[in-house]
Amino acid sequence: MREVVMNDKTNLLQLEEHFYQLADVTEPNTFRNLFPYTEIPKIAFNDRIVPHNMPEEIWITDTTFRDGQQSRAPYTTEQIVTIYDYLHKLGGPKGKIRQSEFFLYSKKDRDAVYKCLERGYKFPEVTSWIRASKQDFQLVKDLGLRETGILVSCSDYHIFYKMKMTRREVMNLYLSVIRECLETGISPRCHLEDITRSDIYGFVIPFCLELMKLMDEYKIPIKVRVCDTMGYGVNFPGAVIPRSIPGIIYGLTTHAGVPSELIEFHGHNDFYKAVNNSTTAWLYGASGVNCALFGIGERTGNTPLEAMVFEYAQLRGTLDGMDTTVITELAEYYEKELNYHIPDRTPFVGKNFNVTRAGIHADGLLKNEEIYNIFDTEKFLNRPALVSVSNTSGLAGIAHWINSYYRLSKDRWVDKNSELVKMIKEWVDKQYEEGRVTVLTDNELVVEITDCCKKLGIVL
Repeated sequence: MREVVMNDKTNLLQLEEHFYQLADVTEPNTFRNLFPYTEIPKIAFNDRIVPHNMPEEIWITDTTFRDGQQSRAPYTTEQIVTIYDYLHKLGGPKGKIRQSEFFLYSKKDRDAVYKCLERGYKFPEVTSWIRASKQDFQLVKDLGLRETGILVSCSDYHIFYKMKMTRREVMNLYLSVIRECLETGISPRCHLEDITRSDIYGFVIPFCLELMKLMDEYKIPIKVRVCDTMGYGVNFPGAVIPRSIPGIIYGLTTHAGVPSELIEFHGHNDFYKAVNNSTTAWLYGASGVNCALFGIGERTGNTPLEAMVFEYAQLRGTLDGMDTTVITELAEYYEKELNYHIPDRTPFVGKNFNVTRAGIHADGLLKNEEIYNIFDTEKFLNRPALVSVSNTSGLAGIAHWINSYYRLSKDRWVDKNSELVKMIKEWVDKQYEEGRVTVLTDNELVVEITDCCKKLGIVL
């Protein structure tokens, strides 16, 4: 019988009357009513609403060097260390980017871990992802890491079809492996793979209850990572589990007794919901959200880390010391050093994310940039708002484009009466007199401006 306890958030006594035991079914429950496979997955509702439960402290964790490396050419050791330095700077003095996880399989991976550890940063803490074996646990310990991730697939798709086991068999296997990890003094982080197709109350909750018992026994934290592996999660109030992110987080905190600080959400973007689901996980009780830079990850990618930085600021009303200008530095590093092209319209980092192209919008932006810019992008991202150049831009619009694109200091600004601007205006007018209907691209303008500067003997 469970005792009556005080809820610290509501200050009310509560009694959980239900006991969730493992449902050791003989046939897999694949939720064919929700996931028919030959049809588009269905989002169903039962209008069971769970309360918001935002933790006192929330943070970001990083999987750029783990999940992020599963969908691109491996980073070199030097590239990993450089990106790790950027993440440290981005997270700020309060360490809002709490951890960064690494593979340990190859010498290159381990070299990167050693070099990052040598930096001596408190945040992001270096953590790992390993196979569930004694040999790998010992490797984590030898490296001096405090925590490691362990894969614990939890849907019947994985349990029955991939692992060819029953729920009871797989739970016993997982618990024995986690116990071995705890015996070495390492804190396990259990990656609940494919949770949004799993039996939440028939397997996930009973399994997590057993994890909490192990944590009490060994006095070592056991984290639970909620892995929306296929991106099926939804954030809509009243949606049914297992697709409901609010329902899953509520179940873990309320029915399994997992503390918020030991829950983190790991999303995928198959249905364009990775960011919304990550934010929802925060709102309903998960302290951590796991992300990758620019969303680079398996299939459609993970939750973009830079997106959650700005989600954090919107929810908390502060950046808590995070240096968002580093996001632009990282984007430039990926473009120039890693030859990775970030799509031009990607929020916050794409080449055109704050470029106004519509003529009437450009006019408004020139009068007051707040009209068509999401926030002071120059202050937070070192990215001034730009306007495109077309037949409606005029001399002032062209001058604004040059000053902004080349980031000229005020003492070097060109004005609409300069010879350079007049020459560009003549060239622009000619383009449209000859029948052009689209705006001019940045590359076209740069080529023409470079040519005009040579003729005028000036340097921007």
